[in-house]
Amino acid sequence: MDHVFNVLENYASTLRLEIEERSRELKEEQKKSDLLLERMLPKAVAKKLKLGKVVEPENFDSVTIFFADIVKFTALSLKCSPIQIITLVNDLYSLFDGVIENLNVYKVETIGDGYLCVSGLPIRNGTKHVEEIADLALNFMDICDKFTLTYLPGYKISLRIGCNTGPCVAGVVGLSMPRYCLFGDTVNTASRMESNGKPGRIHISQSTYTLLKDTYKYSLECRGEVIIKGKGVMTTYWLNGIIRD
Repeated sequence: MDHVFNVLENYASTLRLEIEERSRELKEEQKKSDLLLERMLPKAVAKKLKLGKVVEPENFDSVTIFFADIVKFTALSLKCSPIQIITLVNDLYSLFDGVIENLNVYKVETIGDGYLCVSGLPIRNGTKHVEEIADLALNFMDICDKFTLTYLPGYKISLRIGCNTGPCVAGVVGLSMPRYCLFGDTVNTASRMESNGKPGRIHISQSTYTLLKDTYKYSLECRGEVIIKGKGVMTTYWLNGIIRD
C-alpha cells in the first residue's frame, strides 16, 4: 500500500512540476506576443486589443505627420550587395528608432527606405506635436551627417524630409497582422512635402510653419510658392535648425 501511495505521490509531484513549467512557458510566450503587439501598434491601442475591446477609428483635430526618404536609394542599391543594403537600412533605422524612444512620436511604418511617423495621436498632446516632429527631423538629419559606410568610403547618406500639420483619422486595419493606419489629406500633403523637397532639407507646410513660428525656437526660411501635385500652388518653408542663444 505504501508503495502505491509513493508512486501516486511521485506522479502528482512530477505532474505539478510539469504544469508549473508549462505555465512558465505559456507566460513567456504571452510576454513575447504582447511585446510584438506593442511594437506593431501604439501601446494604448495594443492595451485595448489585449483586453478584448474594439478599437474604433478616431478623428484627431491636430497632429503632425513626418515622411522621410533616403535620397537616390535605388542608385545606392546598385552599388551595394543585398546584404549590405539590408545592413545599411537596419543600422540607420535602429539609430532613428533610438531617437523616437525619447520623443512623443509614434513610428507608423517603414516601407523600404521610407519612414513615416506621427505625433499627436493616439494620445493627444495639444500643439506639442509640431515641436516633437521638428526635433525628430533635426535629429535624423544630424544622424545622417555622422553616418558612414565602411564599404563606400566618402559616400554620405542624405535624407529628404517632409512635414505637415492638420487633422486626420487613425484606426486599426487587419486581423492576422493588425496595423495602425492614418488617413486623410494631412497625410497626403506631408507625403507631397517630402517628394517635393530637396536632399538634406526639411520641407514643411504652412500649417506646420505657423505653429513652429509661434514657439520662437526654430530657424525657419520661406521657400516660396511651389506647385504641389494635387494641391496646386502652395507657400512652403524650410526648417533649418534650432535657434541658439
